Amino acid sequence: MTHHKSEKHFKICLVSISLAKGGAERSCAMLSEMLSDSGHEVYLVILNNQIDFPFKGDLFNLGLFKKKQDNFWFRYLRFRKLRKYLVKNSFDVIIDHRPKNNYKRELFYQKYIYRDLPKIYVAHTSKTQQVLTNNLKLFVEIYNMNITNISVSKYIQDKVLKKNGVKKCTTIYNAFDPLWYDEKQNSIPSEIKNKEYILSYGRINDEIKDFAFLINSFNKSMVWQKDKYLVILGDGKDKKKLIDFSETLPCSEKIIFLPFTNTPFPIIKNAKFVTITSKYEGFPMVLAESLSLGTPVVSLDIISGPSEIIIDQQNGLLIGKREVSLFSEGIVTMFEDLNIYNRCKNNAKTSVAEFSKEKISDKWNQLLQNELQ
Repeated sequence: MTHHKSEKHFKICLVSISLAKGGAERSCAMLSEMLSDSGHEVYLVILNNQIDFPFKGDLFNLGLFKKKQDNFWFRYLRFRKLRKYLVKNSFDVIIDHRPKNNYKRELFYQKYIYRDLPKIYVAHTSKTQQVLTNNLKLFVEIYNMNITNISVSKYIQDKVLKKNGVKKCTTIYNAFDPLWYDEKQNSIPSEIKNKEYILSYGRINDEIKDFAFLINSFNKSMVWQKDKYLVILGDGKDKKKLIDFSETLPCSEKIIFLPFTNTPFPIIKNAKFVTITSKYEGFPMVLAESLSLGTPVVSLDIISGPSEIIIDQQNGLLIGKREVSLFSEGIVTMFEDLNIYNRCKNNAKTSVAEFSKEKISDKWNQLLQNELQ
């Protein structure tokens, strides 16, 4: 990390729903590590008691105060604890990673919890209602009171925030950790040992991730007839439904479902390639992570993120339309066109250098020096 003499160290509070499950939560946990390593004093507030990801800093876990009967009164008492905590610590800045999908709740944060406190909002998704609530015009005014706002992709910056009138915003991509792959974690689950497989991983919520589309594309590609497998890694509400669906298809014996793991690295590293078929994303960490491990990717060109990470036929394939026939062709190409495949594999690691922890850490540090001094 590049430290300069004139650099100030700040007292920073990160706010997140939890430190588990999703990409926004993971990037918040990683931001705590980056800011800590840059010498800042880091505190984290989480609203739910769920922790999967490593973090650095002093944790205030509001989830521990949740009651079985969580009524309005108990919630108010919890929020009062949060307000007192924020005021008492007099932070230089609060960086808020929560989804902003309810105007009344956000107004309450603005008028009570964050009243007169310096803050930055981070927008993690391209879904406007989850960034600007259902009351765009009024909520944009709240964004414009922030020190600045961060989007995790250029698309979110231009087409969601600026387009709706948010004046101050900057894009800082999510980071992957170049050291995150621990060579000791090289154990591959026995179900996929010595198999050639395509991988898709993430929370199994089919309305967003559209694994059903991927399964259909895999089925149509016919690569399963040549002993190629599809591995779906993760847990979520639609897992059972997808397992049942896959069992109705001719390729069912070549589809393997694996449970969520904190250490997916060997599974990613050993995949032939990794796919994304989501309906929308913010900044798909799956792509940056896979490429950083030298594994090429095949992704639909969805809103937002893939086109900011993938250069078609250079580090992966960018499929222009959500059509099973096109995606299945992409799958076949990656198995059969060795020129394209090897080029993508050879370029994978270097293509994501700008998303490394060190580079992104420098961007955050620069932003804080510029905005807070």
